[in-house]
Amino acid sequence: MPANATPAVQDLSQTTDRDAAAARYSEVRRLSQELAEPLAPEDQVVQSMPDVSPTKWHLAHTAWFFETFLLEPFAEGYEVFHPGYGYLFNSYYEAVGPRHPRPERGLVTRPTTGEVRAYRDHVDEHMLRLIEKADPALWFRIASLIELGLNHEQQHQELILTDIKHVFSRNPLRPAYSPGRPFEPKAAPPLEWFDYEGGVIEIGHDGPGFAFDNEGPRHEVVLRPFRLSSRLVTNGEFLDFIEDGGYENPEHWLFDGWAMVQQRGWRAPLYWEKVDGEWRIMTLAGVYPLERGVPVCHASYFEAAAYAAWAGKRLPTEADWEVAARGLEDAGPGAGNFLDSGRLHPVPARETGTGPAQMFGDAWEWTQSAYGPYPGYRPAAGAVGEYNGKFMCNQLVLRGGSCATPPGHLRATYRNFFPPDARWQFSGFRLAEDA
Repeated sequence: MPANATPAVQDLSQTTDRDAAAARYSEVRRLSQELAEPLAPEDQVVQSMPDVSPTKWHLAHTAWFFETFLLEPFAEGYEVFHPGYGYLFNSYYEAVGPRHPRPERGLVTRPTTGEVRAYRDHVDEHMLRLIEKADPALWFRIASLIELGLNHEQQHQELILTDIKHVFSRNPLRPAYSPGRPFEPKAAPPLEWFDYEGGVIEIGHDGPGFAFDNEGPRHEVVLRPFRLSSRLVTNGEFLDFIEDGGYENPEHWLFDGWAMVQQRGWRAPLYWEKVDGEWRIMTLAGVYPLERGVPVCHASYFEAAAYAAWAGKRLPTEADWEVAARGLEDAGPGAGNFLDSGRLHPVPARETGTGPAQMFGDAWEWTQSAYGPYPGYRPAAGAVGEYNGKFMCNQLVLRGGSCATPPGHLRATYRNFFPPDARWQFSGFRLAEDA
């Protein structure tokens, strides 16, 4: 499992050092290919459900992004690698043209994995040439777009892992992507609470450094005083909910959540299974006994909200979460368990004493906030404006990243989003309550 260091240059729009820019580009692109190395070609073409994309598609799509939004418009004399790839590997950019249906990505046996690798090499060769040769005026135009492409690729690095986990979970052999126990049997520290004052508080990104457009503009919100739990909810705590009839009692559930329980037969988070009276869990290292101290993950928003109701608490709002997370990105033990740890699974919390643990890494944290535009939000012009804004409906915000998130990719203002029934991502939660 690669353990890449965080790139020294974090935002290409803030530098004119082309060697540093090329190094950052190459490092991010190389990690994507390294994540695919443990996989056979047969592994890389499978689509186990519509939300999952084959590994090969992720690798090709991220190359297509740089080809479409940078090389074609800005690299003089550039010719596309293959005229059919735009249709195959466009994800959802309507302004760019038609695309292959998402649920049918697993039917695309050609190009082969080798041909996709050649496509990536071709794009990288021309991108590095563009980075080197662009005059200052052109660099000013393209640097922020390259940075967007790199952050986009880091999102797909996480998806490579979450998607192959779902693929392997559907294989009766339950293969391991990364052999080796992903966590140690260890009790979680006792649940404690941190108090936060209310008032008129600013949230959202503002200032230097890269951020996605949905993280701004910075704006004021009114917060009531609240309390936030010191760590994520654990497997053991969620198991108590299950054993208390949590999935049989509709009073804990939102209406649509209870409908999911009935329609889909939910009785535990995704990847949990009970065999001979003992709970086990599928991980990227294979199947292991369920450890009570490990944070619960692969839970939907509906399950998180039901647990919170059962516990007499609530989920935090995204404003609650952001206020509590400020300054904790590099706070020692609270900084989090990311992709570079090689564990690829949440681990038990460590006590910090200075603020909530596990705010970054381990598992994406569901909030009770609907994903929508901040006041004053305007999507960017052109096709790249479709990146985030078009999804601001029927989604919930998650914060904090996961054990599959590349290091250096997150901020306290980072807003992820999924439908409330999504479970295949590394999604967990912590509790909040009004003070």
